[in-house]
Amino acid sequence: MALQNLSLEVPPGARVALLGSNGAGKSTLLLCLNGLNDPAGTIEVEGVPVTRPNLAALRARIGLVFQNPDDQLFCPTLFDDVAFGPRNQGLPEDQVLTRVHDALHAVGLDGLEEKSAFHLSFGQRKRAALATVLSMKPGILALDEPSANLHPRARRELAAVLRAAGGTHLIATHDFDLARDVCDRAVLMWKGRVEAEGTVAEILGDRKRLEDVELE
Repeated sequence: MALQNLSLEVPPGARVALLGSNGAGKSTLLLCLNGLNDPAGTIEVEGVPVTRPNLAALRARIGLVFQNPDDQLFCPTLFDDVAFGPRNQGLPEDQVLTRVHDALHAVGLDGLEEKSAFHLSFGQRKRAALATVLSMKPGILALDEPSANLHPRARRELAAVLRAAGGTHLIATHDFDLARDVCDRAVLMWKGRVEAEGTVAEILGDRKRLEDVELE
């Protein structure tokens, strides 16, 4: 979905749910923030334009977690998956070890460092994918449908991890419960544009508007 005349400002530290039906432009917006899509307009992250010369620095600041964790887990062991980012940042190995330990602890996967990610449950792989981003200590977390296809317990575990994580959050989701549990602001998207902004309670309380954009 192409974005259309979209104007959005997210203050530092905000936890924003991007709500919308399939094709509303939520995932496209996250990809634009990370420079994986090239918009016609201007995007700035912490005052830095999202342009090719700035991508390496920006991607260190924006941790993008894909909807499918298997797109993010490709190393022989979970340790290597989570260490991949810090190593690419050029950190010394002792700092890499600390980053991996802290990230796996944050997502509740301590002790699984030597396992292959593909031997984990789907919910564990979701949290492992998040750990690969947390290990880089980004200021902004951008998550695409993080609770999709999770059973209730795994969804609660993921929500607890996200509540504990610091920084700015942008969460593209259909999951109203996750939005209530984790976010303080919501942006309602429809056909590539922002339809409404407000607190999560305000947006989810407007049943007529939700129905108009095919969310119920």
